Amino acid sequence: MAITLYNKPNREMLSEMSIKSELSDDESYKLCVKGDALRLANMFQESIPKYLRSIFYKRENVDAYYGLALSYKGLLNYDKAIETLEKALSFKEDDFAIYYELGICHLMNGAPCPAIKFLIRSIQLNPDNLNAQVQLALAHELVGEQEMALMIYQRIIEVAPDFLKAYKHKAALLMSLDEYKDASTVFSQILKVKPTYSKAFLGIGICFDKLKRSVDAMRYYKKFIENRPESTHVPFVENRLFKLKKSRPKNKIFSVVSNPINA
Repeated sequence: MAITLYNKPNREMLSEMSIKSELSDDESYKLCVKGDALRLANMFQESIPKYLRSIFYKRENVDAYYGLALSYKGLLNYDKAIETLEKALSFKEDDFAIYYELGICHLMNGAPCPAIKFLIRSIQLNPDNLNAQVQLALAHELVGEQEMALMIYQRIIEVAPDFLKAYKHKAALLMSLDEYKDASTVFSQILKVKPTYSKAFLGIGICFDKLKRSVDAMRYYKKFIENRPESTHVPFVENRLFKLKKSRPKNKIFSVVSNPINA
C-alpha cells in the first residue's frame, strides 16, 4: 500500500523561511539600535542585553558585536571586549574600526605588543585615521621604542600640521627623555597652530626652568597664569615663580621640577 506524504511545496517553504529571516534581521537591527542608544548614553550595562538579543536573532550581526564590545570596554572589562571584537572579525575581516578598538583594548589591558599589530592593520585599512597612528606611537613608547614613537609623531605632524594631539604627545615624550630644548620647540609650534592653547605656555615654562633659563621660565609661567588663572596648576606655577625670584639674585640653583602637563 502506497503512502502519500503531503509536504508543502519547496517554493512555499522557501518563501516562509525568507520571511522569517527578514523578520529576524529586522528585529536584530532594532535591538542593535536600542543598544547603541543606551551605550551612547553611557548606560553600558543596560545596553548589553539588547546587543545579546540582537545577536540571538542574527548571529552574524557585526554591528551588534561591535557595540557589545564597546559596552564591555566602557565597563573596563577589556578581556570580554577583546573576545567580542575577535568574534566580530570572524564575520568581517576588513573593518579598520574593529582592528582599531582591538588595539585600544589591548593597550588599556596592559598589552602593547598585540596592540601594535592590530593598530598597524587598522592603519593599513584606513591610512587617514590619525588617532590610530597616535595610539600606535603610544604603544611603541610602552615597549621602550621611543625613537619609533617620535618618528611616528613627526610623520603625523608633517602630514597633518593642524593635528594638535601629535604635538602634545611628542612634547611630553621629549620631556620624559629630558630633551627640554626640543620639547620647548614643539610647544612653540603648538602656539603657532593654536595660540590660545595655554598649556603650551606651561610646557615652555617648565622646559626653560629645567634648562636654568629663569627669566624665560618666569615669563612663560606668568603667561600661563594670565591665560588660565583658574587652572589647578596655578599653585605649582606660583610656587616656582616664588622660588625663581628668590634664587635669582644669589645663585642659579633650582629645585626639582615636576611635570604637570599631562595631569
